[in-house]
Amino acid sequence: MKKYQFWFVVGSQFLYGPEVLETVAARAQEMAEKLCAVLPYPLIYKVTAKTNREIAEVCKEANYDDSCAGIITWCHTFSPSKMWINGLADLQKPWCHFATQYNREIPNEEIDMDFMNLNQAAHGDREHGFIGARLRKPRKVIAGFWQDGDVQTRIGSWMKAAVGVSVSKSMKVMRFGDNMREVAVTEGDKVEVQAKLGWQVNTWAVGDLVKAMEEVTEAEVNAQMARYAEKYDMATDRMDQVLYQAREEVAMKKLMDAEGCLAFSNTFQDLYGMRQLPGLASQDLMAQGYGYGGEGDWKVSAMTAILKAMGEDGNGASAFMEDYTYHLVKGQEYSLGAHMLEVCPSVAADRPRIEVHPLGIGDREDPARLVFEGKPGDAIVVSLIDMGGRLRLICQDIHCVKPILPMPNLPVARVMWQAEPSLTTGVECWITAGGAHHTVLSYDVTAEQMKDWANMMDIEFVHITKDTTVESLEHDLFLADLAWKLK
Repeated sequence: MKKYQFWFVVGSQFLYGPEVLETVAARAQEMAEKLCAVLPYPLIYKVTAKTNREIAEVCKEANYDDSCAGIITWCHTFSPSKMWINGLADLQKPWCHFATQYNREIPNEEIDMDFMNLNQAAHGDREHGFIGARLRKPRKVIAGFWQDGDVQTRIGSWMKAAVGVSVSKSMKVMRFGDNMREVAVTEGDKVEVQAKLGWQVNTWAVGDLVKAMEEVTEAEVNAQMARYAEKYDMATDRMDQVLYQAREEVAMKKLMDAEGCLAFSNTFQDLYGMRQLPGLASQDLMAQGYGYGGEGDWKVSAMTAILKAMGEDGNGASAFMEDYTYHLVKGQEYSLGAHMLEVCPSVAADRPRIEVHPLGIGDREDPARLVFEGKPGDAIVVSLIDMGGRLRLICQDIHCVKPILPMPNLPVARVMWQAEPSLTTGVECWITAGGAHHTVLSYDVTAEQMKDWANMMDIEFVHITKDTTVESLEHDLFLADLAWKLK
């Protein structure tokens, strides 16, 4: 992943004299340096902004600096809002308004008018907050003392969501062939998505992939097989099938890297010239951070790559997923998530196994794939859908568990979970909102981060939680329809 940074822009004014401004700058530098030690990305102190021109210039610079993933503003003193208008109106990067102050406590013996002139964040940040609201700019407001761990955690979480925006704005998706025929939810307006989210979604013929596979050398295949041996257990003696997957993976990676693509899709209905549907190949590419979507689902492919980037330096556990079947025993309701082949091994509880089994569809050879059980833990599932005229991001809280059944004859990777608020109510809510059967499952990324990301991208966000009811969701969706039609 490219290394990003965030800029710390502190508000003040000339009214208080040069000594105050020097103190503000020194403190801002100190705060940035100390926060750098605990935040997931560097926080660079840029300027104590005192004029319209300074603010406009730093916002313009942020817009054009690819390493800058967002700005964090704070007003150490009172900073008149009108001088922020031009810069904030033009700002195209994510913005966090950090409402804090340098000192934790009011110093009983020391507090005088000099102290009050210097430490005016309490009303400086309110003035700053007004202009954000007045301009209707997407922003994250975080309040609290800058040295508190919970506050630092929230800033770090926002940073990761902002990185998701940067990744989205440069996202390129390589589609090998088209979508599965007659499927509705994998369709979407690619022009609108590029305008809104930045994604470039284009198609490469399967023949292009076959040609690239023919050009892969035996040395490259052997090197890929060695990488498989390092990460996975070989639980098959059908090595020709595994070798073919290695050839597919090398070819797909070469094509994507040459085009700067972070995500890809394919479909079992378009495998012309190929002996196997990529299974192990797709899974191992996802483990490296690439996004994937089955049946030509380019939206979930890009979202998988974005969540993997947002969860970087976590446990890496974000994966293409599909609700496959339910366990509807009263009091033991679970959803079983899987796919034909392609679930990322980042969600595995134990070391995955390479196995070869018949696929049953696609009319090709038996493909090699990774087989494993998913790990327990709190997670979310996310679905991006095209509502016609706008995009909707649906997020549901879930609790992954060790599968309650061994399922010895199911030769695919699988994850089992309990959905909020319950399986049946959760399903009703998901279907009511129009959620797709393909999702991204993530242990790393939180619902709050997805809400932040949706807010930054200016798209609708729907969150299904332990408190959601079908009635409340229907009401919220009705109001959202009205609001988004007015935008």
